[in-house]
Amino acid sequence: MYKRTLKETVEKTSRTFPAVMITGPRQVGKTTLFETCAEDRRGYVSLDNLEARTIAQNDPGLFIQSYPPPVIIDEVQYAPDLFSHIKIVIDREKKNGLYWLTGSQKFHLMKGITESLAGRVALINLLGLSQAEIDGRSNGTPFLPTAEWIKKTRQAVTKPLPLMSVFERIWTGSFPKLYQEKDVSRDTFYQSYLATYIQRDVKDILAISDETAFLRFLRAVAARTSELLNYADMARDVGIDQKTAKAWLSVLETAGLVYLLQPYYSNVTNRLVKTPKLYFLDTGLCSYLTKWPTVETLEAGSMSGALLETYVFSEVLKSYWHNGIEPNFYYYRDTDQKEVDLVIESGGTLYPVEIKKTGTPSRTASKHFTALEKLGKKIGHGVVLCFVPEDVPLSKDVTAVPIGYL
Repeated sequence: MYKRTLKETVEKTSRTFPAVMITGPRQVGKTTLFETCAEDRRGYVSLDNLEARTIAQNDPGLFIQSYPPPVIIDEVQYAPDLFSHIKIVIDREKKNGLYWLTGSQKFHLMKGITESLAGRVALINLLGLSQAEIDGRSNGTPFLPTAEWIKKTRQAVTKPLPLMSVFERIWTGSFPKLYQEKDVSRDTFYQSYLATYIQRDVKDILAISDETAFLRFLRAVAARTSELLNYADMARDVGIDQKTAKAWLSVLETAGLVYLLQPYYSNVTNRLVKTPKLYFLDTGLCSYLTKWPTVETLEAGSMSGALLETYVFSEVLKSYWHNGIEPNFYYYRDTDQKEVDLVIESGGTLYPVEIKKTGTPSRTASKHFTALEKLGKKIGHGVVLCFVPEDVPLSKDVTAVPIGYL
């Protein structure tokens, strides 16, 4: 069992909100996290159970009486009418920590939450295991490329991961089952995961009759991770129209499988690219969909750089989400082809981040950081995340930092 960073956030949040909801893809450990926090002190019911789901959908009042708080309700998106009944109990009891809810599809959840539970529920995002969680390190500080963060992390990381170890993590992915059960076949897991995901979730939401077309779409999305989003290009490859491509991608986004990174731009200049960048958040599922059979072929293959960037981005994202924080993340690209992989905005300051597959970064690795100066914001310390064995200054304002620090 891996200790999840989010555990402290769940316990703290439950003391200040009547309801806590964890959203995220299936199989990332939402229920396990809640059960670890509960320590058998609350009830449990899953709406994956058809009998419980039927009662919740047809007689939500009876369901609420049958499963009184404190209680964990799993996959609550199947019965959105429960929210108004949960609100009644919350307003009557006037206590915190009454309901712990999980959901795999924000698409179904958000309307019910905003209409019934606004101000009463805390929303928390969970992804698969982070690099720090796998390594048994505390990751209570979100990544921010400051001297303080670098010093603190240097002391916590005894030996940063070498290149092939990182690519093994990329190829394996971050689903807890792949680490907790060593005899589980990675390919069998993802094959089953895709079948389950399409049958349980996608059909319910989109009423898709052509499962093969949706699987082709998943592969097309995976093949474009860390690239600028192009609906026309994806739609053409899959043989669907752009409207369908947008609808299907929206479902992947609300399920927590993909992330659309927005560009940073202001009214100062019209020369900036305004298209989102697409990231397929679990690199194991992504590499399975794009058919890389081994760690070695992946590391030497054409998607090596794209999947490394995706992995690093997802690790940085986890460092925020798993501490209960919604980050301000962007990328930068202008029409002069000047690009910064990731820009983190914090306290009115922009922190530039570049991701490189190199062990010997040069000063030119951060050459585009100065392009941010035209945005009229304070520019903080920048980093190049790469395969250096330890953090090393590249200039007064930029440090090369091991990917293993994340």
